[in-house]
Parts: sequence; structure tokens; C-alpha cells
Amino acid sequence: MENVAIFDSPGKGRGLKAAKEFWAGDVIFSEASLSAVVFDSHAERICHSCFRRQEKLQRCGQCKFAHYCDRTCQRAGWAEHKQECSAIKAYGKVPNENIRLVSRIMWRIDKEGSLVSDLQLTTLDELEDHLNDMQEDDLKELKVDIHNFLDYWPRTSKQHTIDDISHIFGVINCNGFTVSDQRGLQAVGVGLFPNLCLVNHDCWPNCTVILNHGSQSAVNTIFHSQRRIELRSLGKIAEGEELTVAYVDYLNVSEERQRLLKTQYFFDCTCEHCTNKTHDDIKMGGREVEGVKPSDEQVKEATDYCFDMMEKMDKARLNGDYHEVVKICRQCIEKTEPILAETHIYQLRMWSTMSEVQAYLQYFEEAADFARKMVEGYKKLYHPNNAALGMAAMRAGVTHWQAGLIEVGHGMICKAYAILMITHGPTHPITKDLEAMRMQTEMELRMFKQNEYVYHSMREAALKNKPMTMLHEPKSVEEGIKNLFHRRK
Repeated sequence: MENVAIFDSPGKGRGLKAAKEFWAGDVIFSEASLSAVVFDSHAERICHSCFRRQEKLQRCGQCKFAHYCDRTCQRAGWAEHKQECSAIKAYGKVPNENIRLVSRIMWRIDKEGSLVSDLQLTTLDELEDHLNDMQEDDLKELKVDIHNFLDYWPRTSKQHTIDDISHIFGVINCNGFTVSDQRGLQAVGVGLFPNLCLVNHDCWPNCTVILNHGSQSAVNTIFHSQRRIELRSLGKIAEGEELTVAYVDYLNVSEERQRLLKTQYFFDCTCEHCTNKTHDDIKMGGREVEGVKPSDEQVKEATDYCFDMMEKMDKARLNGDYHEVVKICRQCIEKTEPILAETHIYQLRMWSTMSEVQAYLQYFEEAADFARKMVEGYKKLYHPNNAALGMAAMRAGVTHWQAGLIEVGHGMICKAYAILMITHGPTHPITKDLEAMRMQTEMELRMFKQNEYVYHSMREAALKNKPMTMLHEPKSVEEGIKNLFHRRK
């Protein structure tokens, strides 16, 4: 932790600042979790030790709740699971994820003390719990969790006061970090990282946080590494500059971001982008065509219509009725696309959903068209090295490749790879997958430029998993053009 220093950030309380200069992609610090648990909804599909998604998991023979990849993961997770295992058996049922996380944290503190590592910059006692700021409904839920915690907590373990227990619940409520699966594509758990709690929010941050799952698979345990978060620089950071991350997605307008931050994290954001309402005009604006913009009334009407259709779309998607999702999106896009700007956040969401669902239904060309529009809109709103932009570009690149638009697809994959090298680093599984995809599309693009007919023959064989059959060379330029358009339908 020699790269950072604690300081009093004006208007924010404690924060972290850079102790030296950093460049884009630098790992400022990494930190193992104090504790982490799998979400209740993923308990049987995610390894409770390494948080990887697996087809088949082995269940703990004692509590029948914890699941692991294999014996290696089970041994690695036993230190955290040992007391939990006995408590679940004695309790007769499994408590929710908040209670499980608080219990694991308290067992570890009881065993190792408030500073479990020489690299830990703060104790849990020094972190804010914001219990006095919680809404009445949230306080009721907290009281229920505390009551159930007291029933679950073993009588043989060290007993704690209600105030101490409440404080830990409050800390994880406003400082818990979402843990993703090994691909970084889905949230599967929650953990507490004390040093990360000191990094303050900014809507246009200079850092990003990524989870590194580490490795427990090496035969020699000396090569094992812990699950940890990495704080990575998004660009040049000067010595003494405050380190910041975004607690909420920048794709929301400033008023909505401020509301979310106040509700979830109990502070008023006064960053430059909130104060100046940066990009709010184009996030909710109208489409300008040859210098002519729609009226405010037209934009409001289209925005309200989009909002109503999104509710219907979400309901159809939840029910798994993807053809209905496409119907709703198409109806909304046809009505609002001529009015709303390409950076309008509701329009972007419609394009994103349409792209994802059409790709799932294997209508790749239309999916690619909407994915391209989405990425173009994102580029005008997000920080150039934002991970969400990188993931969107990756998705769009793959969709274009699936549609046979190899040149555009390769370009988008290269753009995504450049961003994810900064936000995720070269060793992250998703970056490795993207690098393999980049090399493949580069090879295919060279083949396409050398002999388009051989390329299409190989591609069709690969997509159908059939032996290659050569397409005949055209007898004329006209036939070649017709065949080309026919293949791209």
C-alpha cells in the first residue's frame, strides 16, 4: 500500500490519494477480501471458494449448503466455512447472504483482531455505518436481520453487543463490493474490502475496480494466489491527486445519480459532472437533422412513451417471451428513433436490448446494426476507458462477426481489447478470451481480403460444423456481386 496515502478529502471525509504518478492500466493496489459470500440465488451454481461458475459442483457433506469446484477449492475455503458449517447444521437452515457475510466477518475479527493484515489501512470500527441515515423500511429489515443473526450465531462463539452487530450490518450495507463470476459478466456475491472503502466516489473517476479471482488450481500450493480486487488507473494520475471510482453508472442523468447516491450511500454528490449537469442535455435530448431539432414537447412525449414501453419490455423479458420483447422494442424504436438523439439513454437501452435479444434469436445482421448504434452512443457519453464501453464494444464486435461483417467486427474487437487491457489487465479471463477473438478475426480478415470465396466457404462450414465445400468462382462480375449480396442476406 506504499502507492497510496490516507488524507482528509474536502467535503468527503477520509479518502486516498496517489503517493506517486500513475499511467493508464497501472494497478495502484490490490486487496484480498476480509470476507465474501455467494448470493443466495447463486448458491448451487457458483463455487463458494473461488466464485467461478461451474457445470457440476461438489456439495459440502456436512452442511449440504456450500458448493465447491473440487477438493482443492474446498480446502482453500475451509478456513472461512468451518464455523459457518457448524452454525448452519445447528441452526437447521441457511440464513440470508447479509447474515452469512456479517457472521464470517465477525468470526475472522474474533480470531485475528481488527487488523487482519499489515496492509490494512483502516479497521471496521473506523468505517461509517450510516445507521442514523437509514430509511424506516430499511431499518425494519435491519432489525429482522439482527434478530435472525442472534438466533443463528452459536452460543459457543464470542458474544457481541447489539451495537457492534448493527455496525457491521451498516458497514456492509454501504460498503459491500459486488463480486462477479470468473468472466466478470454477472454479479454472484458480495464481499468487504476495507481499503477499497476509503476510495471516494466521482461520477467521472480516474480509477476502476476489477475482481481478480486468483488461482487455486496449481498442484504446488506455493503458486496459489488469493481472490482480490485491483484498483486500476484509467489514465494519468499525478502524485497527490485523489483516487476515485464511480459508485453508480454514469449513463444516468445527474439528478438520478445524485438520488441513487443519496439513497444507497448517504451523501450528496457535488462532483463537477453533477454540478454542471454534464451530458444531461444529450442524454435526454432530441435528434438534430440538418440543423432542425424536434420541439421540447415532442421529445418529452417520445421519452414518456419510451419509458412506458421499457416497463412492458422488462416484463416480457422476465417472462422469457423474447419475440414479444422484439415486438415491443421494434414498435418503440420506429416511433421514437426519428425524434430522440442517438445518445438518449432510453433509446440506448432499447438498442442494447434489441441487439442482445436478436443475437440470441440468431438474427445477427439486425443485432449488429443495433449494437453499432449503441456503441456510437456510448462513445459520446462514457469516459474513453470506461469498462462498460469496452464490454459494449466487445459485444458489438462479436455480433458483427456472427453477422459476417468481419472488417467492422474486427475493428470493434480491437477497440474493446484496448479498453479492457486498461480496465481488466492482460491476465483477466475476459481479456484473454478477447485477445483470442482478436487474433481469430485478424486471421479471418486477412483471408477475406485474399480470397473472399474461400473465406465464405470456410465460414459457412465452421458455422454449420460441416466439412468445407468450395463455392464456385463467378463467371462474371455481375454474378459475383449477386452471390455476394445473396450470402449477406
